[in-house]
Amino acid sequence: MELLIAANPNTASRLRYLIRLPLDGLVFATSDTWPRTKALYCHPMDADAWPADAEPLERIGLRACNRRGAAIDIVAERSREGRSQLVFTTARGRDVVFWQSPRTVKQSRPGVSTPTARASGIENLSVIVDSHERYAYDFAGKPVVVTRRALPCGDYGLVVGDKLVAAVERKALADLTSSLLGGRLKYQLAELASLPRAAVVVEDRFSEVFALTHVRPAVVADSLAETQVMFPSVPIVFCQTRKLAQEYTYRYLAAARQWAADADISAGAFGVTAETGVAPPSPQPSTAEVRAWALDVGLPVSDRGRLKPAILAAWHEAHR
Repeated sequence: MELLIAANPNTASRLRYLIRLPLDGLVFATSDTWPRTKALYCHPMDADAWPADAEPLERIGLRACNRRGAAIDIVAERSREGRSQLVFTTARGRDVVFWQSPRTVKQSRPGVSTPTARASGIENLSVIVDSHERYAYDFAGKPVVVTRRALPCGDYGLVVGDKLVAAVERKALADLTSSLLGGRLKYQLAELASLPRAAVVVEDRFSEVFALTHVRPAVVADSLAETQVMFPSVPIVFCQTRKLAQEYTYRYLAAARQWAADADISAGAFGVTAETGVAPPSPQPSTAEVRAWALDVGLPVSDRGRLKPAILAAWHEAHR
């Protein structure tokens, strides 16, 4: 008795794998080969969707595969990652199937309840959600007024006057890993570091970094540490679940709003005087000046065109 996993012949689908259960020939399309870090959505397929010439990527021997009510219990013949379950349920009024394991169930239900008290005592917190953010936090049950519009950086922002003074970038573990290894995260952090306050929230636990299978966990951990040392003003916070990451985002932006309300702090942070509220003159360098400075200090910079955000952030850091 085996659980068979093969590549989905439909290369345009985001569900890259097909799984076939030894139970009535059930076939599903899904996005991974085992629910390691999150519950996997499974799309039911016809039995003949399994390719006749399929070369299984994995053959997982099973001790048991039994239907129990609205779930199918799967027990693999191995000591680690041995148990999982396909659950038939409904979401947004339609039937869906999720493949989960004890780890993903525990992760989605951490056994804590979030507080109901207003963050920093703010009755109505205005949060800007980036218009490109998919499946954004709704801050349900929180005294938050959400507005969607494009943000220069971050996914959730706090605007005081007409200035973006705080932002939070949201990351799933897979997105964090790919942006770390691809170098994209450094540019995002350089932009966030230009704000008075910014943070990155990760919807997972740090321990899950060492459970990654498609990359070397040590490489990810080293890259994460090096990036945090490079941008110490932008903390990267692992929040275990989406719900807790939303809670942290809400309370971080509320704390930033309270901080910005302090006249002395805001005068220094936003470049205005507490007495007049008028910004003092603050000449900005030309592109040529920044390029010359970068060459002097040994930073790689192109001979023409726009400067990279990392170069501008380095200049501002050096001339703060």
